[in-house]
Amino acid sequence: MFDIRIICDPADEPDITRALTAAFDCDPIQRRPAHNGHRVRLYTKAFHPDPAALLNSAPEATEAGPAAWPTPEDAYATAPGITYEIAWTASTARTATENPHRGDVDREYWLRKAALLDRIALEYEAEGVRNGTDETAANAARQLIEADQNGEGNYSGDPYWPEHPTTLAHPRGYVRQEYARWAQNQ
Repeated sequence: MFDIRIICDPADEPDITRALTAAFDCDPIQRRPAHNGHRVRLYTKAFHPDPAALLNSAPEATEAGPAAWPTPEDAYATAPGITYEIAWTASTARTATENPHRGDVDREYWLRKAALLDRIALEYEAEGVRNGTDETAANAARQLIEADQNGEGNYSGDPYWPEHPTTLAHPRGYVRQEYARWAQNQ
């Protein structure tokens, strides 16, 4: 549980209330006038969402818009072969390690690494093999999410930005979302 306090224009209150109640399980939202008399203060207690409930409530595909996450087939339709991607990520990591003046690896590295590990995990899952690759892929996805949260904002965020509770509950879906958008722009 955590406390939320928002100071806003009265005209924004309905949109903010809808967004809060959609993102969190909240106590009733208390409304008070702000000290300047022109704004309002909103107070509530919010509870962390249950990740399983978020996954079960992900939007379905409708005429109004796409499903929450691209399918792996759609996200990786134009992806290079897995062997090529392994070589690319290894080479990029080695270059960053060997040349400290070059700086850290960029977002493309984290994205392609997470997508590669997701693809490998998907292959094992399709064969019914449980060997931990799913958790390895989820951990790589969390690294991408962290890079996007701390980065320059060059992620798509459509439909979910890196801080969104659904992203945190399904990090591999976020990788597919971001890879699909990245591949589209290549």
